[in-house]
Amino acid sequence: MGNENAEELCITGIGVVSAIGQDKKTFSDGLLAGRHAFGLMKRKGRQHASSAFLGAEIPLLNYPNPLNKHKLRSVSFPGQVAVATIEEAWNEAALDQLASDRIGLVIGGSNIGQREQCLMQQDYRENPHFVRPHYGFSFLDSDLCGICTECFGIQGMAYTVGGASASGQLAILQAINAVLSGQVDVCIAVGALMDLSYFELQALSSLGAMGSTRFSNNPEKACRPFDRDRDGFIFGESCGAVVIEHATTASQRGVQSYAAIAGWAMNMDAHRNPNPGYRGEVAVIQDALAKANIDASIIDYVNPHGTGSIVGDEIELKAIQFCGLSHARINTTKSIIGHGLSAAGTVEVIATLLQMKASRLHPSRNLDTPINPELNWVYDKAVSHRIDYGLNLSIGFGGINTAICLKNGL
Repeated sequence: MGNENAEELCITGIGVVSAIGQDKKTFSDGLLAGRHAFGLMKRKGRQHASSAFLGAEIPLLNYPNPLNKHKLRSVSFPGQVAVATIEEAWNEAALDQLASDRIGLVIGGSNIGQREQCLMQQDYRENPHFVRPHYGFSFLDSDLCGICTECFGIQGMAYTVGGASASGQLAILQAINAVLSGQVDVCIAVGALMDLSYFELQALSSLGAMGSTRFSNNPEKACRPFDRDRDGFIFGESCGAVVIEHATTASQRGVQSYAAIAGWAMNMDAHRNPNPGYRGEVAVIQDALAKANIDASIIDYVNPHGTGSIVGDEIELKAIQFCGLSHARINTTKSIIGHGLSAAGTVEVIATLLQMKASRLHPSRNLDTPINPELNWVYDKAVSHRIDYGLNLSIGFGGINTAICLKNGL
């Protein structure tokens, strides 16, 4: 990024863990190759009796330096993944050069440890008096803040925000506000790994939000956002972290940015239901573009929320088309890594940044017959494409709509 506007907010560090790889290079290579990790989920507590829930699970976590063996005994799986993810972003942005009380943390996600709670209740049902004492605080979402601030010595503000599947992008919006207000100089936004148990998987399946088991014999075919043959989302474990600061703060440390944050917006549909709202999605796109002070014609890439929802995918594409974005290239990150729920909004911003850096767009898996073929889709092959302005959309149950516009400074 140049110095044309020293007060521009920018992203200077990223970290990512997903089923297709831990670290930004492996993740980027996997995206551009269209590599997937879908299959029958095997993590303990994900299946029950005859269930056959499909998803993409992280195969092996490289444990980060800040987590010693003593800490590992009491740190949840989402906590372990969050520390690994932050460590990559922290090192890239050289945050050890900053005063610890000027660094903040916002973690996107609520009710993230359901699988561990389910397993704990099974293990101690007959002997509840032997429940581990640290469960008295570890069941709280705030424990994730405690783990991460302890590991990295963060002494500025830290809190969690819940926005269902928009949590990760909502965390970025809150981090933006923390830096703009002067509360901290730098803020890390994390989209936390949501650790589902078979209870949540069953409920989401019964709700019709999660994909069925009809692709049990061909799990690689199950995740198909925006395709006519879709029937719901497929879960994918992931976690993302981005470092947000003013361009001047970054330049003082000699740190380069990925992109400027040009515009952002959030609104609500005023309902508690899982179904999306067309008016709200249109409004959030228009508000983000207005904040960025650009016309829709300037956007040359859209990273949509698209989960594979029967209703949601159609409404989102109608909103994109109504807002004058039919010309922009569009692909679907979830078709490769699955739906990370609370992590999705952050991980997909990272996917946009990495594609921006590479000047290449990753393919869309299983997009055989798009529900709207008029849009400028990237199909089953990666394509060369410079992104000057990209738009990320993230939507959550309860009528939450968010959008972020990123400006290429490379």
